[in-house]
Amino acid sequence: MMRTELDAAGIRAAGLRESYQRCRELNARHGRTFFLATRLLAPAQRPAIHALYGFARWVDDIVDEPRIDEAAGAAEARLDAVARALRDSLCGTPGDDPIFAALADTSARYRIDHSLFDDFLDSMRMDLTVTDYQDRAALDRYMHGSAAVIGLQVLPVLGTVGSNADAAPYAAALGRAFQLTNFLRDIAEDLDRGRVYLPADELAAFGVDRARLQWCRTHRRTDARVRSALAAQHAVARAWYRYADTGISLLHPVSRPCVATAATLYSGILDRIEDTRFAVFSERATVGNARRVRVAGSALARALWARRGDRARALPQVGYFVR
Repeated sequence: MMRTELDAAGIRAAGLRESYQRCRELNARHGRTFFLATRLLAPAQRPAIHALYGFARWVDDIVDEPRIDEAAGAAEARLDAVARALRDSLCGTPGDDPIFAALADTSARYRIDHSLFDDFLDSMRMDLTVTDYQDRAALDRYMHGSAAVIGLQVLPVLGTVGSNADAAPYAAALGRAFQLTNFLRDIAEDLDRGRVYLPADELAAFGVDRARLQWCRTHRRTDARVRSALAAQHAVARAWYRYADTGISLLHPVSRPCVATAATLYSGILDRIEDTRFAVFSERATVGNARRVRVAGSALARALWARRGDRARALPQVGYFVR
């Protein structure tokens, strides 16, 4: 299947094909919901999405899963090395890791703004020192680089029926919705890493602080105050999904089933959290395989129909989605 995708995208060089394959493997292993949604894209689009996801996942692991034998400051040094290799790669000299080759190729093909990668690394660097966010503005600064820019990076690959600028706010909002969903689902794991990714002042409005969250983690239960605080954040995520949904029509028809499916499946995690009455300290909310297949299966017909449309038939392998 990967060979078909690479052929469709016009990626011929053996070394570059191996680089894209590495990114695809990362996507398939770590982003099951997202990877399933990418199957609804045209084959020519998929390698670029895998490259962008592969880079983001690889860097995220540097700050979230440090090596056991690393000394203090080693993760920061590795991020510095990534930043240097990224600059070299985007200027035409990919680093040793194959991920850089695929990322640089994707960036050049779709003319992705290099500052988006810098913003992403800035937020990843914050994870090394910042453990709490006092208000929504502080969290938004982090989420711009860690989530919103991901939506903006993939937008040129997805394509739009108008200008990218028109669709950009919706793409950024969907990235934020995905990430806030993760923050709610993974609150226990994040506490174990010493982090709280929810605005402290908004939690305090319900009488909740880090100590109260840690109590819930220790006792594997969600008390009434914390449940109310999480419900308020849950409502914020829902609002972002609703806003992002209104922008799906601005995407190229070929890309709409993929994005709609990803949004449906990810918002399904919110459904599961709500169904368990916010029992996020005792279980990890997931979308079952049966629902994944059911949602993706219903979207497949729409995806195939869109690919057969006049615009899809005229689709060049490279450059069509760049506006």
